[in-house]
Amino acid sequence: MAEQAVETGDGMAAVPPGRRLSVPAAGGPARTAAPVLPGFVGRRRELEELRADIVRAGLDTLAGRKSPRGRVLLIAGRPGSGRTALAEELAGQLAGQYPDGVLRARLTEAGGAPVPTERTARALLTALGAPVPAGAEEDELTQAVRAALKGRRALLLLDDAAGAEQVDPLLPDKSECLIVAVSRGPLTGVPDVRPCTLGGLDAASGVELLERYAGPTRIMVDPAAANAVVEECGGQPAALVLVGGWLAAMSKLSVVDAVTRLRELPPGDGHDIAGRPLARAFHLAYEALPAPSARILRLLALAPAGRADAHTTSALAGCSVSAAQTALEDFEARGLLRAEPAVGSLPPQYLVPGCLLDMLRELMRTEERPAEVELARARMLERTVRQLHSCRAATRTDDPLTRKRLAELPRPLRFASPQAAGEWLTCRLPALLAAARLAVQDGRLDTLARRLVSALTRALTAHFGAEEAGPELYGLHQLVLDVARRCEMPLEKAAALLNIGDLDARAGRTSAALGRYREALDAARRAGDPYAISRSLESIAASYHELGDWQRAVDWYGRALELRLTRGELADEARLYGRLGAVRSYAGQWNEALRDWRAAASACRRLRDLPGHARALGEIARVHEHAGRPQDAVRTCREAVECARQAGDDRLHAAMLLRLADTLERLGDPAAAAGHRSAAGELLTGVSAGPSGPAASAAQPGGAIVPLPSPAEGEVPGTRTAPPD
Repeated sequence: MAEQAVETGDGMAAVPPGRRLSVPAAGGPARTAAPVLPGFVGRRRELEELRADIVRAGLDTLAGRKSPRGRVLLIAGRPGSGRTALAEELAGQLAGQYPDGVLRARLTEAGGAPVPTERTARALLTALGAPVPAGAEEDELTQAVRAALKGRRALLLLDDAAGAEQVDPLLPDKSECLIVAVSRGPLTGVPDVRPCTLGGLDAASGVELLERYAGPTRIMVDPAAANAVVEECGGQPAALVLVGGWLAAMSKLSVVDAVTRLRELPPGDGHDIAGRPLARAFHLAYEALPAPSARILRLLALAPAGRADAHTTSALAGCSVSAAQTALEDFEARGLLRAEPAVGSLPPQYLVPGCLLDMLRELMRTEERPAEVELARARMLERTVRQLHSCRAATRTDDPLTRKRLAELPRPLRFASPQAAGEWLTCRLPALLAAARLAVQDGRLDTLARRLVSALTRALTAHFGAEEAGPELYGLHQLVLDVARRCEMPLEKAAALLNIGDLDARAGRTSAALGRYREALDAARRAGDPYAISRSLESIAASYHELGDWQRAVDWYGRALELRLTRGELADEARLYGRLGAVRSYAGQWNEALRDWRAAASACRRLRDLPGHARALGEIARVHEHAGRPQDAVRTCREAVECARQAGDDRLHAAMLLRLADTLERLGDPAAAAGHRSAAGELLTGVSAGPSGPAASAAQPGGAIVPLPSPAEGEVPGTRTAPPD
């Protein structure tokens, strides 16, 4: 059995398979910790009904048909009614019956907006260990989720669903899976859903929950007052937790005092009758806080994804990290925050309950000046950027300059090891991605937003690689594009479009990538940046090359070459001549290909790039052979072998020997071919590293011509226009 907490958006983010922090479960997949709850109280009747609904015959069964979807249980209730706690308790009881794991996803962001279904689907695929194509559309991703769940017996807990349109696309096609959805109201549109509507706790359960926070002594002394508290709170668990925390903090006051204070408090503006108990309990807890603590609590409404640690809180409030940690622990004891499961040696992270966020935002709006709120947000983003720089630098401690920069950082911002930095990045990724999205949406801190996205992109790439971090990088580049369009920054727009196009191309969406590259070219020309222009031209050419449109590929590579020639960039000239030679070879234009490869070889010779010269000669030999000139092919192959030998690259030397052997064998000289193959085998013995040098490989022995790589290959996506650390 495996339990996977799937984060998606504000409070939720896709984590690639290699980055899931997990503890191996014996004989099964990885298991992640379930949310820490203060102990489940009551709801026994609801639990029995939900368990009975799992096995109860559905409409399809009654009609004699096999159910096409998994069983869907709905737990409906207001925020603060304990609906998520009930869902978690049910999942915990049933986990052993679902050997393929428990998957959790929250479908509403901390700000109240529904999480896009594609983001949830991407996170579920990651948790299932299935491939997640960067930039894929919603339909493709939800279909992949259903395919990944096919034949599995898993439990999906979909928390805080805003509507049926979020749940229905994720339902697996097989009935072996169980779906537990949590929502405010009915999910009209989901077939054969089994609802369980929550009201308040019964009196005995309410008193028990109150006792867990307030302690048993005062509850036992005055049970009638405790029952009165439960009645005033309407049996709502969140309200009872807040009152219990208030009693625990106010050790000199009695339960009767709590009842009196609750009755004196106004119900709270904007709250309906059902929401008044929670509003009154919150104001009771809030008014008991010292002024500095109350201000810290108000500012936690700005915490990305509703998650805060000591660093985030310190930056928001402008206080020390130790004072922030003390405040967070006090808020947890008062029931105002929930501590999340500890991960390794990382400091704890705290979650602001969703039922309190609206009230905190209202308090912040009325009691904080807008300039102070914006300053707090800017401090938080600046602290996050510095942490990300430190996280990235932890992977480069062999660089003296990086070590010097790390030493200049305050000690709390440093990481003990690259592993600790990677652990922090993985654990904090939901909040980091949420911070980036919120900063871009805000629109008033665009410079900080760009720095944050850049730092996050660099950190993800440094720790996990561009391929594994592709889904996150795609979204981050989209954010950069949004800022660039809003602020009319053509160079940044071109860079973002090129990065997105690269990811589209890697995912096989060549036509989509071509459109991105064309738009990037227009933006680069408006910016007047020669690098971005040439990069766009080459990317357009590479897209036509991939699509098999040789004529257009030659045309666009020619335009890029003209730009490089005017700037005297010899290394780029050599590479582009090679690309042109490769395309013309695919098109069967042997004379033109021969001319281009000779130009590439000449440029490499002027650069004193012996490996590149040897590869270009090898391609010239291949073109000779395809053109029906075997003797010229043998002669040029021998030149390539000698050049590779002088370069001292054993793997390249062996590759040229194998190419020469293939040519000789086709000419009818198997003995000489065998000798060269034997020499190549001796060179390759013990060689495991790939070829090195400024020119990348343009050919593989015995195969088709492979074009030289474009500038995008080997280039870290997302860092093209990033400011220096």
